[in-house]
Amino acid sequence: MDWIPLAIGYFLGSIPFGLLLTRMIGIDIRQVGSGNIGTTNVLRTGNKGLAAATLLLDAGKGVAAVAIGRWLGGEMGGIVAGTAAFVGHCFPIWLKFRGGKGVATILGVTLAAAPLAGVIALATWACGALATRYSSVGGMLAAIACPIAVWFLTGNLGWATHLAMLAALLIFQHRDNLSRLAAGTESKIGQKSK
Repeated sequence: MDWIPLAIGYFLGSIPFGLLLTRMIGIDIRQVGSGNIGTTNVLRTGNKGLAAATLLLDAGKGVAAVAIGRWLGGEMGGIVAGTAAFVGHCFPIWLKFRGGKGVATILGVTLAAAPLAGVIALATWACGALATRYSSVGGMLAAIACPIAVWFLTGNLGWATHLAMLAALLIFQHRDNLSRLAAGTESKIGQKSK
């Protein structure tokens, strides 16, 4: 394995954009709502612009990691770097390995791996979140859609397998959300975190 795409992907993924952006307006996002550094929690600050920027930047680091990985090591380099970017987002070294849940980053990785599959995953996320009003449900559905869409559209077993592993990790990252969904206490989009 070439360690350069792995290292670049991890360090790109570990940039905590949600934290950096909210610090610009004097807020530590880790002290807001769920304490998560991702888009949904940034939205709880009431700043939709920063939430949108967090979404784009967290997805963008997934896209960038895959592009750089491919440039350095071909398709396998892209897979390694994209996987590492997702892991970096969830477990960033700068934040004592306590990061986000990875929804935007897995969407970015999928968009770079197979653009149409990424669009399908984005649509799944939007439809799931709008239909249920639970961001967590939309995110988990999108993550499940990523490897399925890549497999059916490209037949690329390497990408589909890695994305399936990332989707499983993403769902594990949502274990508290799953408990709250089961208990009926999960916050809906637009509500304050419970």
